[in-house]
Amino acid sequence: MSYSIAEAAQVSDLTPDTLRYYERDGLMLRPVGRSATGHRRYTDGDLRWINLLTCLRGTGMPIRDVRRYADLVRQGDGNEQARLDLLRAHRQHVLAQLAEVQEHLGAIDRKIGIYVDKIETGLDLERTPSV
Repeated sequence: MSYSIAEAAQVSDLTPDTLRYYERDGLMLRPVGRSATGHRRYTDGDLRWINLLTCLRGTGMPIRDVRRYADLVRQGDGNEQARLDLLRAHRQHVLAQLAEVQEHLGAIDRKIGIYVDKIETGLDLERTPSV
């Protein structure tokens, strides 16, 4: 199947400008096809790749690393270890971020607990000396 840039933007939940940027910045695996009139035509494979780019960017992978990954994939077989190393390093970074967010969430939950206790007991726990 083939998609116009508007259709690809809708399917990928990105803007046409973002899709053009991905193409211009060398993040696509291959040049996006064109219709007889010169309009971009995206394939299902293009959309799967764009989905992966969205996941990588959504987890904070820097553009330079996304570009490096795309370059490695474009080079074809023989560099799988480099691809794996790049993805594993990014995974470790994401896990560290998740742990930090979990820690922050725990602090928020503790504060919520304080306000719930205050509301239920009527005490001003912010000003009550701790024991």
